[in-house]
Amino acid sequence: MLNYLPTRIEWPTLFLIIACYVAWFSLAFAGAVLNPVLWIFAMGVLTTLYWSLMHEAVHNHPTDRDWINRLTLTIPIGFVFPYGRFRDGHLRHHATGELTDPFDDPESFYLSPKCWKNLSKPIKLLLRFNNSLFGRMLIGPAIAIWRMFAFDYVRLTDAETTRKERIFILGEWCLHVVLVGTLALILMRYSAVPLWQFIAAAYVGISILQIRTFPEHQASDLAGERTVIIEDNGPLAFLFLYNNLHVVHHTRPGLAWYRLPGFYKRHRDQFIRRNNGYVYSSYWQVLRQYFLSAKEPVPHPGLH
Repeated sequence: MLNYLPTRIEWPTLFLIIACYVAWFSLAFAGAVLNPVLWIFAMGVLTTLYWSLMHEAVHNHPTDRDWINRLTLTIPIGFVFPYGRFRDGHLRHHATGELTDPFDDPESFYLSPKCWKNLSKPIKLLLRFNNSLFGRMLIGPAIAIWRMFAFDYVRLTDAETTRKERIFILGEWCLHVVLVGTLALILMRYSAVPLWQFIAAAYVGISILQIRTFPEHQASDLAGERTVIIEDNGPLAFLFLYNNLHVVHHTRPGLAWYRLPGFYKRHRDQFIRRNNGYVYSSYWQVLRQYFLSAKEPVPHPGLH
């Protein structure tokens, strides 16, 4: 029994999880008096924080026991992704030695040149638009949701997928549907806020998250140059739990979010040398440069 108990508890993370839920449910049950646009934005921000906390959880925070971390985020206020599927995909992203490769990295937004060549012109236009920050925020959430569904559908229908893996994938989705359905029924019964606002807020939450994921990785021959540093210390940096210092996270994925800024400050020169100056001073700089311009090509430039 003792093996299932945590050997450490990171209280800042645990308190932030509690605060996120308290704020979200306060707006859910007492927020009908607010202007709908203001309410959607506020709930969207809290949803982004929820996804940032889930990212922490899959990296063994606030405890070193996955089942406890999962339990702290059981109520799916983000609505769209099952915890287990997000966890497994994200850990594969960290485990690959080929960051950004569309065949090896499940979080890559690049396509293989062959796949790109076979797409229709309207789809190509859509994906080019998605490679601007405005496009990533506007249609990126829909593409991310579709990719999750499509990937698991392919896994379930692939003859090479093992029976154990199929059962796991189906189990995760069935559990997620039950949890989301239960939450939706409670909200429809006890909240005066219309359900469409919750759906809009969930989408906005992922849209804000796209600001973080948009510049995180770039194609490069050298692995060390593929991960970004954004030296931002404002509200977005906190909302993303300092994963703007993304090369630090990939180098030390077990480091808690509140330790990332100090660790980066102590080793700043080494990290900048490591990623060969792939650095932005702030998210505002990213917005100015890429809001309407594509940052990267859609086909991976290193694949032929």
